[in-house]
Amino acid sequence: MSTVYLNGQFVPKGEAMISVEDRGFLFGDGIYEVVRVVEGKLFTWDAHATRMAQGLDGLRIDRTGTDSATLKAVCERLIADNGLASGEGTIYLQVSRGAATRVHHFPPAGTKTTIYAAPAAFKVNTAMRTHGAKGITHPDQRWARCDLKTVNLLGPVLARQAAAEAGAYEAIMHRDGMITEGAATNCFAVIDGVLRTAPLTNYILPGITRGILLEIVRAHGMRCEERPFTLRELPFVDELFVCGTTTDVQAIVTLDEKPIGHGAVGPITATLRDALAARLYAH
Repeated sequence: MSTVYLNGQFVPKGEAMISVEDRGFLFGDGIYEVVRVVEGKLFTWDAHATRMAQGLDGLRIDRTGTDSATLKAVCERLIADNGLASGEGTIYLQVSRGAATRVHHFPPAGTKTTIYAAPAAFKVNTAMRTHGAKGITHPDQRWARCDLKTVNLLGPVLARQAAAEAGAYEAIMHRDGMITEGAATNCFAVIDGVLRTAPLTNYILPGITRGILLEIVRAHGMRCEERPFTLRELPFVDELFVCGTTTDVQAIVTLDEKPIGHGAVGPITATLRDALAARLYAH
């Protein structure tokens, strides 16, 4: 049984208990992060810690005990205790507003937050990375603060379920005719030789992998525009891919049962996939 962290204690996962009055359970009132672990090292830790702090501030959740150094030490202890010093894994981190009598407004000052972290083994689906995956389009039904990585994930859950029922890997979501992002990923397209992705707004998660890819794009001198693309443009897309902490760069080669471009992983996608892998496995 794996060891997890809960409110200052490292305990067997089966013994970790959270109150039924926890606001993360009752309201989805919390923030989370998933951090990649490669050969015992946390990948892009600082970026994840910064985004978590911004998310907690956005929800006005007390950040006591969630500073970067403290949470990093927790993650490193979990890596050591759970045999993740070699190979790959992830650490899931979640902070909720804590347990209190159920009322919609914030609980009394001094209510302690719930801080939870759990490890998991991880294995890349090499065949899917190499050959591409299926996707579907799906309405973006999330709330208007998608830039905060909250544990309230009903919109993405329904979108991913629709994808699963269609035998697809990801749901590419759209709002008012514009492609926003994947259900659990950010989304890029190549149109007329130009890489495009939606700009960061309250409807877009500031993905850590998205940020790394934009750095790689600039380093390679690729043409890229942070400009939305539309449902109407999808039939003319040459390449389409999604990205994320456990997704890396994943080509979408068919969308709604229709091929994207030539129905195979495109050259720009492959270049970015390989460049990201070089960074990921250089640690």
